[in-house]
Amino acid sequence: MDDESNAVPHSVVHLNALQIRTLAHPLRARLLGLLRLDGPATATTLARLLDTNTGATSYHLRQLGDVGLVVEEAELGTGRQRFWRAAHDTSTWRPTDFDDDPDARAAAAWIEHQQLKLMSEQAERWLAAQQTAPQEWREAATISDTVLTLAPSRLRALNDEIWELIVKYRQDPAFAEEEGAAQVHVFLVDFPRAEELR
Repeated sequence: MDDESNAVPHSVVHLNALQIRTLAHPLRARLLGLLRLDGPATATTLARLLDTNTGATSYHLRQLGDVGLVVEEAELGTGRQRFWRAAHDTSTWRPTDFDDDPDARAAAAWIEHQQLKLMSEQAERWLAAQQTAPQEWREAATISDTVLTLAPSRLRALNDEIWELIVKYRQDPAFAEEEGAAQVHVFLVDFPRAEELR
């Protein structure tokens, strides 16, 4: 039996309609992303990192807090300084969750477009930097694709299996402590070919 006493719990929030509508805002999405990547921070620090003003950052952090996506870290704060952290490691939803709510459906579509844009930007940065990156990173990183022929239920099962593997790697603190470890973007994108759905 594996000893998982050192595992870091991975928390996932399945977004409801109010949460997804709140998150579908450029600054809020960036704030939540930074808090998830870099940990707790003040509105002032986040404003500096995102090149915006502290008032806007504070307002949008409160909006995220009102729907449970960020929480205040009271033990880190001193005086008027308030630290915020992401309430969950990951957000998830199914596109069909919002079939009866056009506003939430539009918010989900906006977030998915932002994810696609982020994926493209990060891939472009990697391609621009890879020739000067250490050999071990160039050998390990990949941008690849394939086409499978699957039923929707089998695609769902494939995604679930891949996600379980990602969570396993994320929860094991030993992986993050290995020599040379760095944050790595992992994007999961799969969808039927548009031509197949005609």
